[in-house]
Amino acid sequence: MAQEISIPVDEIGRLDQAPAVIRLNQNDDVLIATRDIKPGTAIAAENIAASEAIPAGHKMAAHAISAGDAIRRYDQIIGFASCDIAAGQHIHLHNMTMHNFARDYAFCADVKPVRKPPAALTFNGFVRPDGRVATRNYIGVVSSVNCSARVCRQIADAFRDEALGAFPNVDGVVPITHKTGCGMASKGEGIDLLRRVIAGYIRHPNFAGVLFVGLGCESNQISSLLAAEHLAESNRLRTLTIQDTGGSRKTIERGIEIVREMLAVANRDERQPLPISHITVGLQCGGSDGYSGITANPALGAAMDLLVEHGGTAILSETPEIYGAEHLLTRRAISRAVGEKLVDRIHWWEKYTERLGGEMNNNPSPGNKAGGLTTILEKSLGAVAKAGTSNLSDVVEYAQTVTAHGLVFMDTPGYDPVSATGQVAGGANVICFTTGRGSVYGCKPSPSLKLATNSTMYRRMSEDMDINCGEILDGANTVQQVGEQIFRRIIEVASGDRTKSELQGFGEDEFAPWILGPTM
Repeated sequence: MAQEISIPVDEIGRLDQAPAVIRLNQNDDVLIATRDIKPGTAIAAENIAASEAIPAGHKMAAHAISAGDAIRRYDQIIGFASCDIAAGQHIHLHNMTMHNFARDYAFCADVKPVRKPPAALTFNGFVRPDGRVATRNYIGVVSSVNCSARVCRQIADAFRDEALGAFPNVDGVVPITHKTGCGMASKGEGIDLLRRVIAGYIRHPNFAGVLFVGLGCESNQISSLLAAEHLAESNRLRTLTIQDTGGSRKTIERGIEIVREMLAVANRDERQPLPISHITVGLQCGGSDGYSGITANPALGAAMDLLVEHGGTAILSETPEIYGAEHLLTRRAISRAVGEKLVDRIHWWEKYTERLGGEMNNNPSPGNKAGGLTTILEKSLGAVAKAGTSNLSDVVEYAQTVTAHGLVFMDTPGYDPVSATGQVAGGANVICFTTGRGSVYGCKPSPSLKLATNSTMYRRMSEDMDINCGEILDGANTVQQVGEQIFRRIIEVASGDRTKSELQGFGEDEFAPWILGPTM
């Protein structure tokens, strides 16, 4: 029988062939399978053997664990044994559970001086009249309500392919449509949130101009949104209502005329060298697996450390998916007030799920579990690695404009389209999305980079994946090396290179505002 070894995470990428298991921390109770392990396979370095089959990405008990004992991965609690577990056994849903336990928030304990980069780096972006910087040059056609969605799409469809030939500096005309905007109260938290999201897209620098289209009788009135969000019509923001314009056909015809006028203006914009401090990256992980917290997420974290060093901004989100790991962020908060804002959002989510008859541990999806993740604690500890090691500069609510530089946390649901929508509304002009199972996702007007956690999925879905972080597990590269590769690719994409999702045409259907309150 072949001899196998286990290694710490910082040694991954330094062997010619990945071992059958890896140990992430010397205090861990679990080993992570790098491939399917057959019963009886010896793990020489741990002096144990697999007592049953362990699927790739899943956990093996590193030693005997008694019922009720805490189980650690990354030297952090990921759950508790629901029965006695023998060394070499598979640890998963059948023998590990989760319950509340005390966490030490240690506010600001790990704040560190901000490092300055050795040299200033630039990317080629667009500068808007108000000084804001864009990574893409789109025209947006935005619906106020679902009832105007089809009209928005037909206006945008008039500018497909050859129709943009006269406007080489414009990336396209994007319809931003959704399923709400009416059947809701005209005042209150629900519509305030919707208006904030839509206004964030209207303001987004990646839109050189926006046509805002309503029906006319909806709850989300165009005039009310503009007033509430301090927006005004201009040559870069025009509005139409179907009922006032004379119906759908006339609105489409007039909308096409307006967009054509905007295209002529937008086409005058050209890319120019700009500091990468203007890049704001929204961090997402979807379809996670047991390798997400070992390869793609820490590599993305390494890239974000480089971005923050150069003055850029990283937005970490998905509050239900940092649950149980929030103490790792509060330790890095630049002030106690910033750390307490994060804890307040955690408590809001606890009450929110309890009120609706759910629990925070409902978050891991069937795909997550099939990939080796068991509890939300385990998922969160891997997910938070996307944030790197930078100080936590600020905490903002969903879709609020991000003004701080550095690492910022935005409160969002864990559902990726809703979360990324909030990040883009807040100003993210690039999205980086890690995935182990193979999520496909685009996010116009911001380009979306897909980072695969494992080489098997990357090869199977190479038309959708931008970077293979599975090379870390394979031994070809280290976490830091892949992080530098991600960082360089972010700069290239911000400068105009197309991501795989853009080449596939993704990004027009993924606008998904967070809906609060009843649909009436």
